[in-house]
Amino acid sequence: MKTDNNKYLRAKKRVEEIKSFYRHLKVFVVINGVFYLFKLGVFNSFLPEWVNSEPQFFNWVNMNVVLWGVILVVHFIYIYRNKIPFLKKWEERQIQKIMDREKEETKKYR
Repeated sequence: MKTDNNKYLRAKKRVEEIKSFYRHLKVFVVINGVFYLFKLGVFNSFLPEWVNSEPQFFNWVNMNVVLWGVILVVHFIYIYRNKIPFLKKWEERQIQKIMDREKEETKKYR
């Protein structure tokens, strides 16, 4: 019964992680979509006169998309780390390396 409860809790945690990634993706698309609409001048008629609505003013939007996109990619890699073959093989190699090192350490003291 205890192992079923642990499996359930791990599965629930995993689902929450995946949901958080998709929530992050939705916020990224919506916010940056609105920023690009401002940059294209779609909302110029709704802005007060004192707001700078020149296209050059919104050049920061491109850098925002790039930086936020990098963060989103890191979030994706973290969430799907077990599905990416390179990372899984690397992890297995590191585990084996540590196990071998510990085995050598125990042989020294025998």
